[in-house]
Amino acid sequence: MKTSDRGIELISSHEGLRLNAYKCPAGVWTIGFGHTKGVKQGDVITVTEALELLREDVRDAENTVNKNLPNPNQNQFDALVSFVFNVGSGNFQSSTLLKKAKANPNDKSIADEFAKWNKARNGSGNLVELPGLTKRRREEADLYFTA
Repeated sequence: MKTSDRGIELISSHEGLRLNAYKCPAGVWTIGFGHTKGVKQGDVITVTEALELLREDVRDAENTVNKNLPNPNQNQFDALVSFVFNVGSGNFQSSTLLKKAKANPNDKSIADEFAKWNKARNGSGNLVELPGLTKRRREEADLYFTA
């Protein structure tokens, strides 16, 4: 499967858009919706180019979902691609969210599994809840359960 326009919209709305190359907190040149491959200082792109790069960048997440969860519906697929794009393939593959989706893709407790992934490490290395991640996880779960 491929991510629909609705899935791309979900991802892009949470990634933030920068049309001029910048160094991310890890010191990596970045542009668009978090694209890093081949980016150098001074690069400038259009919104259309940023969306094309995002479609390229979601391929790894699509491959992960396609490999691990046979036959999701489009909304389930899009929600899971957004999740994988954000948390990474390894985290998804070892998650209870995936285990539950494999066992019963309509299990309502899957929404709780999305919600658990709303934390990131702060400067002190402690896990802290981030409102932006809480919102993203809620929107992913809502999309996942949209008929």
